[in-house]
Amino acid sequence: MKRLMLAATCAAAVLLTGCNESQSEDAMNKLKSIFNAVKPDTLLLKDLTPGVTTEAQIRDQMGEPETTRNFTDGSRRFEYPRGPAGTTTYFVDIDARGKFVSVTQVLTAANIAKIRPGLTQDEVRRILGKPTTIAEYPLKKERVWSWHWEEGGVTRDAMFNAHFGPDGIVTTTSRSEALGGGAH
Repeated sequence: MKRLMLAATCAAAVLLTGCNESQSEDAMNKLKSIFNAVKPDTLLLKDLTPGVTTEAQIRDQMGEPETTRNFTDGSRRFEYPRGPAGTTTYFVDIDARGKFVSVTQVLTAANIAKIRPGLTQDEVRRILGKPTTIAEYPLKKERVWSWHWEEGGVTRDAMFNAHFGPDGIVTTTSRSEALGGGAH
């Protein structure tokens, strides 16, 4: 952790040298985004208190979400995938007043079991979040979304794959080895 902080400090010094105020702010935002992407989950989720922590505090601590979903009751859901090598995706729920409600790690066996033939791409995305990779197979007329996740057991981690037909509907699911044989 000390090395990460030292590297971040050095990078900040290099980025900020010779910059005007606007350039300095842009550089700091980029650096903060990089740090949030590699920040350990314990720091990423530290001190989030339901009903107290604000949306602005969440964005400051966790960075900008990959996706924001707005619901009809005024609540919102932020999506924070920790990939591409990470095996977690967090959904952070915010109430209509802009206060933190909950955080959920969605790449779980229970959620993966919900992915069945007949679901749309949007329905799958709402359950598992952004896929780690998307592969196109034009000859098969198939698109495969894959998520790197903690499967447990002997290999520890694996890839879960949802196969979509040309209509964007799940046709089947599969499992494959994570790159590196689960040694991540």
